Amino acid sequence: MGEFRMPSLGADMDAGTLVEWLKQPGDRVKRGDIVAVVETQKGAIEVDIFEEGVIERWLVEPGTTVPVGTPLALIAGAQPATAAVSAEVPATVAPTPAPPAPPSVIPPFAPRTEVGRLRVSPAARRLAAERGVGLDQLTGSGPGGAILYTDIERAAAGAAPRPAAPKRLDFAEMRRAIAAAMARSKREIPHYYLSTTIELTRSLAWLQETNATRPPAQRLLLAALLLKAVALALGEAPELNGFFTAEGFQPGAGIHIGTAIAIRGGGLVAPAIRDADKLSLEELMAQLRDLVARARSGALRSSELSDPTITVTNLGERSVETVFGVIYPPQVALVGFGMPVERPWAVSGEVIARRVLTATLAADHRASDGHRGALFLADIDHKLQSPETL
Repeated sequence: MGEFRMPSLGADMDAGTLVEWLKQPGDRVKRGDIVAVVETQKGAIEVDIFEEGVIERWLVEPGTTVPVGTPLALIAGAQPATAAVSAEVPATVAPTPAPPAPPSVIPPFAPRTEVGRLRVSPAARRLAAERGVGLDQLTGSGPGGAILYTDIERAAAGAAPRPAAPKRLDFAEMRRAIAAAMARSKREIPHYYLSTTIELTRSLAWLQETNATRPPAQRLLLAALLLKAVALALGEAPELNGFFTAEGFQPGAGIHIGTAIAIRGGGLVAPAIRDADKLSLEELMAQLRDLVARARSGALRSSELSDPTITVTNLGERSVETVFGVIYPPQVALVGFGMPVERPWAVSGEVIARRVLTATLAADHRASDGHRGALFLADIDHKLQSPETL
């Protein structure tokens, strides 16, 4: 008998609130199926499962806030989980108010005091669109008035959902959670920083030529080239791709790049583009667009937040020339890109204007050193000089 547990979706998460179950006892599930929606300080996250089997029973009821690692359901036919649980969990955990949170456990929502946006689980939003159900007229039955999948089913069948008081995402609490994780990073991780300037003439010319015959929806952005160059360079610098745990450095099972995305209203998430080194530029661009859209609509999956083996942040669109990031534990590196700018550049003994970009690396000295970090940045530069090979 296996256990489906509350996942850890990052260093800034110690607990989560189960919003709704999307699978019922008796349902067969397989790896990648979305089985529940969990509320964290970064919003509603669809949780996918890594086991295969049949849901035997729920152990936690919707509305309950439990620590990371708590068993949420029993899965018949799945292998037992290896992670230890400090206390035995009863057959059913009744919904109870969450205790006051310490600084590192941030309550995900605060009561709405004015008209705000609807809280709708991602699965419910999709079903509403499919069945033509208007969300503005519904009051959800989930925690804090969240509109759940079952509410949409009842509304589509003509039955009104149960009333509940609405709430909204508290971005101030999200910011405090992120700050707590970054403070931990600076306390525990011996950062070193490097930067280099990359000349972009060839990359920009190749992009212009490639995009000239494409419709807008299929055009590539410079961000796709930068991500692919990072992914390929990591193949030669595995000590920058992975995690540092109590057992020491653990290499990543693949190159899964966490892409920093700003959430409208405040906050930040960094979902993973899995196996970025194996994707074509077109596939990578499509996944990037998809992640940005789903991050801002609250439709990310738990695996996308727990998978990143390195993070890339790009503030070029915000007119920032240089960004030195803080490593997101337990990762061991973060790459930053600034805005392309025009600068004097020496070419064949002449000084001419060229478009250049500053790339930075923040890395963990326990896993790598400045020499290896410098080679990594130089490799990114080298790959961007031949964009047609990316």
